Amino acid sequence: MTAALRVLVVDDDAGARALHTRWVAATEGFTVVGAVASGGAALASVERGVDLVLLDMRLPDISGVEVLHRMHVAGVDDTDVLVVSSSRDQVTVRQALAAHPVGYLLKPFDRDVLQDRLRAYAAERRSADGPQHDVPMGQGDVDRLVATGSVRVVGPARGTSRDPQRDLPKGVSATTLGRVVAALDPVVARSVDEVAAATGTSRATARRYLDHLVATGAIDLAHRYGRRGRPQVLYRLTPAP
Repeated sequence: MTAALRVLVVDDDAGARALHTRWVAATEGFTVVGAVASGGAALASVERGVDLVLLDMRLPDISGVEVLHRMHVAGVDDTDVLVVSSSRDQVTVRQALAAHPVGYLLKPFDRDVLQDRLRAYAAERRSADGPQHDVPMGQGDVDRLVATGSVRVVGPARGTSRDPQRDLPKGVSATTLGRVVAALDPVVARSVDEVAAATGTSRATARRYLDHLVATGAIDLAHRYGRRGRPQVLYRLTPAP
């Protein structure tokens, strides 16, 4: 039987730390060996032997980026890192990705998202000596940076890109499509209602154009989680290559 992968959860938020610990522990093939609230405690725990660190970027003593740097300096090459953070500014993301984590998971996310990512990571470990950083994980521009080291538009077929204004389907006009694209942003995710208001179209029309852009790989999906009900679907423009 394959030994369970040892996971360290690092997050200064007690609620998130407890929640992520439960989700990891409930994932077959993984066991939680520690849950700590600071970068210093994370570095001490890694020295005792860990397969994977779930690392937040915002820590009270040193940043997650600094934790990654110190792990590299210390030669901790047999421990992988999955960043789990609400930090989405380009500086933090690029600094974190320079350390080649196995993923950068944006908060908030639900249990299924984390467990799917963990299972993909475990499968990659089984298929090779270590995680394959050239395998896209499908979480928009952040994951493409993790997977390829550069931001590029990836369409339905791996390694290809598509122009959203080529071969437009029936009912989709280039003029309206251009207005929808102009209403989107590569950093700030927007809802269907916000796009409809910005373009002067109905919600149904905005949704139809957004669905087309998602299908062509021109925009990414995100989710906003509230206290109750289903998460709100948000849309973000994929940065140009």
